[in-house]
Amino acid sequence: MDKVSPDCPYPGCFFCVMKEGNPSKRRASILKFFRELPSQDDDGQVLPISGLWNTAMAHPNDPEFIELGIFECMAALIWKGLKNRRWLSHDQNIYIPYYAAHIIGSYTMNMEEFAESAVHAGVISPLVELLRGRLTWVEQRVAVRALGHLATYTNTFPAVASHGEILELSIQLAISSLEIVYTHFYQYADRRLRYHCDLLTRGMGGVEMESRKAEEWASQLQCWSLQLINCFAFKPEFIPTICKPEFLVKLPGMWGGLVNENSPAGIGLLRTICHHKLGRGPVASCPGIIEALCNIARSSDDWQCMAIDCLLWLIQDPSTCHKVIDKTVPALVDLAEITNLGDHKRLGDTIVNVLQECLQSQGTGRNTISNHAKELVEELLNSKQRLKWEKKMPKEDLHIKQAAALVVKLEGNSLFSSGNIAGAASKYSEALSLCPMRSKKERVVLYSNRAQCYLLLQQPMAAISDATRAVCLHNPLNRHAKSLWRRAQAYDMLGLAKESLLDAILFINECSQTNDPDLSLRQNKVPDYAERLVKKQMRAAWLFREAAIKHGGVHGEGDAGDIYGQESDGSEWETASESDMGNDGRVEMVDDDDDDSEWNNEDGRKDKYDKTTLKDMKHGYDVHHAEDES
Repeated sequence: MDKVSPDCPYPGCFFCVMKEGNPSKRRASILKFFRELPSQDDDGQVLPISGLWNTAMAHPNDPEFIELGIFECMAALIWKGLKNRRWLSHDQNIYIPYYAAHIIGSYTMNMEEFAESAVHAGVISPLVELLRGRLTWVEQRVAVRALGHLATYTNTFPAVASHGEILELSIQLAISSLEIVYTHFYQYADRRLRYHCDLLTRGMGGVEMESRKAEEWASQLQCWSLQLINCFAFKPEFIPTICKPEFLVKLPGMWGGLVNENSPAGIGLLRTICHHKLGRGPVASCPGIIEALCNIARSSDDWQCMAIDCLLWLIQDPSTCHKVIDKTVPALVDLAEITNLGDHKRLGDTIVNVLQECLQSQGTGRNTISNHAKELVEELLNSKQRLKWEKKMPKEDLHIKQAAALVVKLEGNSLFSSGNIAGAASKYSEALSLCPMRSKKERVVLYSNRAQCYLLLQQPMAAISDATRAVCLHNPLNRHAKSLWRRAQAYDMLGLAKESLLDAILFINECSQTNDPDLSLRQNKVPDYAERLVKKQMRAAWLFREAAIKHGGVHGEGDAGDIYGQESDGSEWETASESDMGNDGRVEMVDDDDDDSEWNNEDGRKDKYDKTTLKDMKHGYDVHHAEDES
């Protein structure tokens, strides 16, 4: 490493080495640089390390530095930071362990052969020390990321698993990560470590940006811990360690937030656990977890199918069916009209078949089913039989049934307008019994109208059920705006902030695409009532809320205005019943014969929608592709 630019004051400068024109000399100089760097105490070491960090992010599949010993160098630098606090506190060396662990994670993200080289270079032990919290949460974040990548591959997982403490540390980190970041960084802006702020914002932002990035990084710390645990969950021998009630009960609430919505987080891990027979027993016995899975299954986000998988596996298993059947049947019946969802083809038919098998096996062993659940399944099976009969009916008879349903629906609309909400709901039920099963657009309107009635009758679970049936019947799936809004209000009534928030966001997204003049966003302005609900739920679903309440940052519902460290706008958050009011103060009307409810056999409007509010996401824990990376 003898070639140095005439203007460079540093002997053996890495950046000068990279400019060497002779490939052999360049490789020899880089090799020497990696070997000597950990033993040097010169100022300015962070500069080449940050350069390597940029290179690793930009070219994670380039083998050159792997072959020349970058993993050995990074492992040695982490050890140096852990053992030599005087060196760590000198100059800008405090940044080096973070960069070193990040470089390891970037180079092992996509290539199994790189991961094998990293293991042989001895990176796991220093990463485990960072995972323990020997430095700070910032280093824990990149350590768990790197270990998660190493644990993903068949050939390197055993080396990770041989460090028995990694799984326990990851579980504890998943549970405590949000509280750690809140108390060690977010809560007191004047106590934040300068290098943390610099890493979070690259020196480009103030306190507000630091706080936003801290929420994002805290979510990643939790989600990457869950990804690492998920690698262990594929092995049955680790299921008992993972399936502790105090951990399982928290998983549905670990969702990544809006800042990290591209991670399956807790529901992804639950799906892996439920795939094992050994894991289904603890899940079925955990209080509250089945209700949470049902809420996620009814949702319209990208992890809906994962929750449905969990519920189907649980009721198909004779050892868990009796524990969950009564809670899962209502949700699955609501979802039975789904056609395709992600990679699941004819999902509704699968749900119907599983429920039919459960009904047929009732009374055998412990697989008993309550009368209410039995009635729901029988009603579903009758509707499927009714569809078969209708296919054989003359078209004239179907048109008569359709016309009769329309008359009854209009009677329901009239009762609704006059304030007889219960009577209107009854009429919509009668219309549903008349309306042909294949007249899906009309049935969407009827379910959505009845959901509105249940909202006003203060029956939120019934409203959720009908709104879910409407969005499942709708084409495209999960995109019927009025039903999404009504379900958002119903979730609000139940205090389910996350579910309400996601539906409200999807409602706003649909409003921006619709041709319905009652819903379209004029001048691209979000409706005030939707904006108010979104703001309310963003505060209630805030990732740091539990930690803030515990540590005095928020004392209860009345203190929600200062959750983000910002002034409240002073507006009172609306209740679900209040949010039925439009801008002119009128109660939101049910759907009449508008674009959403064409009582004919036309196919309706062409779908012009080409993107969703939330990002397109990959299902499952695939950590080998593009990530954030700062």
